Amino acid sequence: MAQPCFHPSVEGAQHGAKTLEQFLDYAKAAGARGVQPSNYMLNDGKGGFRKPGDIRSAFNSRGMHLDGISAHCPFWVHTSAWTGTRSGNPFIPPEVAKQSPEKIEKWNETYLLKLMDLCAELKVRVVPMFWGVAFGWEVATGYPWGFWKGAGFDLVKEGQERFVKKTAKLRAHANKLGIKLCHEIHPGTAATCADDFLMLIDITGHDKCLGVNADPSHCWEGESWQVRFAKVARYVFACHVKNFVIRPNLPLRMMNGHWPARAMQFTDLGSGELNMVRYAEMLIAVGYPQRYCGLTGARTAPLIVEAESSHQDVDHCSADGIRYVKNNLCFPVAGGSFEEGMGA
Repeated sequence: MAQPCFHPSVEGAQHGAKTLEQFLDYAKAAGARGVQPSNYMLNDGKGGFRKPGDIRSAFNSRGMHLDGISAHCPFWVHTSAWTGTRSGNPFIPPEVAKQSPEKIEKWNETYLLKLMDLCAELKVRVVPMFWGVAFGWEVATGYPWGFWKGAGFDLVKEGQERFVKKTAKLRAHANKLGIKLCHEIHPGTAATCADDFLMLIDITGHDKCLGVNADPSHCWEGESWQVRFAKVARYVFACHVKNFVIRPNLPLRMMNGHWPARAMQFTDLGSGELNMVRYAEMLIAVGYPQRYCGLTGARTAPLIVEAESSHQDVDHCSADGIRYVKNNLCFPVAGGSFEEGMGA
């Protein structure tokens, strides 16, 4: 009998007010079989991480899968600190945020090396994340003024050299431990479209640790999710399941951080613009479940809910998303062509 290749899971960053144990209980009650906790849920409150045995015990006692560890924020701060931005301050200790950009970068590098050591002890091979603005804010806007060259400067070339240098130690450690660092192609990062990510692959000499965390909710500026993930198919080792809607007649880019006022709105899974069943089928077509299971030894690959909404309570929205994935996306996979039984 045909079996599903997916199981329902959920990302932890939006639920950071919960402890790991509370998050596991919440996810299990909603119908998840696993979770992807954020790195912050594994902190010990003393500047380090909880013991691997304690983390394993929390999962084992609840019969839940550890589907990866989300580390978007510390990776983004690490590769963005050189710009002097303060936008990463909420994600690092206050005493660190007061230090120089060089020291902030170094602190995050040390933190991430230790996090990868913890991943190795927990047998976690997939780390969804995103690289920060290694190319600078002008280039990150995607607008042409960042691409002009002049006497003594080339912002794109400088960014390429900066990315390779600043990420070298992290990439080397990930390779040593067999970990995939899965960049979520996203505005305001080192790769905002598929071609940007392929450029990172090229400038690092096709570094084996570089992967992609597929997330269709960031494909709202001309590159469809079908085109994006077909281009980077061989690098997709992780995924988020997330939906969105574009409100008409509003600018996509505006200086207003109040999410309900913005044109692009994240939504519950069932009411956004994307067809989530088609997205799940695309993940099968690009080989995500086979790639994830081959890397981790898991029997099924997680479909990791990251349902957000400006209007719905986050616990309600995510729990509804888990149920949606369980009921609609974890379908038995075809073992052959639907034509094969004709005329039998």
